[in-house]
Amino acid sequence: MAEKQGEVTRRGFGKSLAAGAAVAAPASVASAQIATPGAGQYGPVVVGNYRPVDQIKMGGIGIRSRGMDSHARQEMKRIVSPDRTFREDAREMVKSTVDGYYKDNECKMYRDAAEILANPEIDALLIATSDRWHGLMAMWAAQSGKDIYIEKPGAMFIAESYSMAENVERYGIVYQSGAQRKNQYAFEFAVGLARSGKLGRLTAVHADTAIGLGTVDAGGHSWWPEDQPEPDPLVFDWDKWLGPCLWRPYNSQYKDRGRGQFWDFHAGLLEWASHTVAMAQWAADMEHTQPVEYIPEGANFRGDGLIERYTIRCRYANGIQLILRNHSWRLLGSCSNLFEGTEGWVEVGDSGRIEVSDNLKSLVPKKQGRAYDPTAEHLREFVSCIRSRTPPRANARVTCNTHVASHAAWIAAQLNRRLEWDPEKRMFVNDEEANRMRSRAYREPWRGEALATSM
Repeated sequence: MAEKQGEVTRRGFGKSLAAGAAVAAPASVASAQIATPGAGQYGPVVVGNYRPVDQIKMGGIGIRSRGMDSHARQEMKRIVSPDRTFREDAREMVKSTVDGYYKDNECKMYRDAAEILANPEIDALLIATSDRWHGLMAMWAAQSGKDIYIEKPGAMFIAESYSMAENVERYGIVYQSGAQRKNQYAFEFAVGLARSGKLGRLTAVHADTAIGLGTVDAGGHSWWPEDQPEPDPLVFDWDKWLGPCLWRPYNSQYKDRGRGQFWDFHAGLLEWASHTVAMAQWAADMEHTQPVEYIPEGANFRGDGLIERYTIRCRYANGIQLILRNHSWRLLGSCSNLFEGTEGWVEVGDSGRIEVSDNLKSLVPKKQGRAYDPTAEHLREFVSCIRSRTPPRANARVTCNTHVASHAAWIAAQLNRRLEWDPEKRMFVNDEEANRMRSRAYREPWRGEALATSM
């Protein structure tokens, strides 16, 4: 289906963009069609239907929540809820923004993402569903030959992380995860400082995981006891909303409050670590692998202490430490990273400020990175990579290794004991319980090897 990376594949993507165009991928979306996901099974599906020669035809699956905020501003898309009223509101918003911009008044709604996957006119997809759908949607999109921009986390468990990367590589598509800080100036500067040798020999890379372990509390494996009658599937399709998760009785609160509170919907530590561990591995030049040791400390991970101060000390085979912690940061903003070496340190966060050890202050540019959402720059890189057929910074293999490291740390935290990991064998050393936690079962008929269009 696809040619090698570095060459144009599928209908000549390079020719579909004007030479020198520097627009974000969303700006290439023409008038939109919103596919209602069986009343919210994945989130909305948005598709362009107007294609000048210099534009990619892009679709979107799951334009709600994260898909609504920064993505919506860049892509002129509107939040779509499982609620029919919200879907109609979204349709009107699309008609007044995207359609108005492209002088087109067509706005069509679908129920199922399978229609997008099967559509040969769609070149690329924005996938901003809830977490539980990310891995499967990415695999299906790859199998359909469509390039992918996907929100984090890209997979819910270790086995799914590997399957995602292998599908992307097998089908030769361009994949970029929502690790936007890979294109934010302050973080780029800090990574460059670590990799340049200015910090001396790198000893430790720290990742802020302040949200991660606090989101799934001690009751995260239980469910609200009150069962409610299921709504009309045309209004809200509960079966498809659950998707690959285990079957659970319907409760109306799940669609708005369930994602961050229940294990079936949530990837635990990876909710935040998908950003900060990604930067730490980049700084340590460890994007090709994962740590081999994980030691949780400082919190009662099995009890009610998941939001207490904690540290998970991880170690790569070359001795560099990856330290995940939710405390003792310099208040530089969310998603902070600290990189330490024998001759200095650098710390950054979402504020855009850069702090360094005294001996490195002369290296800090006067024009520091601003506190802004770097989504636009990240998406510009995505479009550039579609044109060149080269992997982005947050490509599938890099994302996979970030995720495996984070999942392994989360498993160690849940078991509250030291674990050893073998990156080559993709398994924990001499720990059967930990190895059983590397994967989760998909509920039929959803599975990675079967396209949604074949169901």
